[in-house]
Amino acid sequence: MAGSGRGGLEARVLEGMRVVVLVAEGVEDLEFWVTVMRLREAGAIVTSVGTTLDPGTGKNGLRVQAERLAGDIDPDAVDGLVIPGGWAPDKLRRNETVTQLVRSVYLAGKPLGIICHGGLVAISAGIVEPGRPTTGSLGIRDDLVNAGARWVDEPAFRDGTLVWGRVVEDIPDFERELIALFAAHRVRSASLA
Repeated sequence: MAGSGRGGLEARVLEGMRVVVLVAEGVEDLEFWVTVMRLREAGAIVTSVGTTLDPGTGKNGLRVQAERLAGDIDPDAVDGLVIPGGWAPDKLRRNETVTQLVRSVYLAGKPLGIICHGGLVAISAGIVEPGRPTTGSLGIRDDLVNAGARWVDEPAFRDGTLVWGRVVEDIPDFERELIALFAAHRVRSASLA
């Protein structure tokens, strides 16, 4: 039957959605690449964004490179944003242009995905709200709790416009929640247009 299965029309639930995925040296390769591929498979226009356009290496050796600089991204032209983990978030969180982009997307009510150590960028961007549930790598649990969040030991979940994911092993759960939230946002945005 036409339009059925993974290659069918329903697989393109994010058709035309403009999504930014943050990247820097030391990003968790699978959290970055699986997310980029899954979003593209769902029809999103994905742009990798960082603080340099120089090629780099992910935490596990895969090549990574930003296509655009964070300072060149207009938050109004973004429909969603994802923050993968690894060692990259500790570098990205120190860049005010990156944290301002994340904060702007969040304050505009657009969906964000945060996995593993990506919560470090969320903390520095000021979008981790007191008492709200969060998750990520155990390595940042104290950081999230100290920022006022409530730690939840679950593979992935949605909270408002945020999708939280724990670690690499939880990528399938994270991707399901991410695609569902982004698709709901796309439908909501289309009904307001």
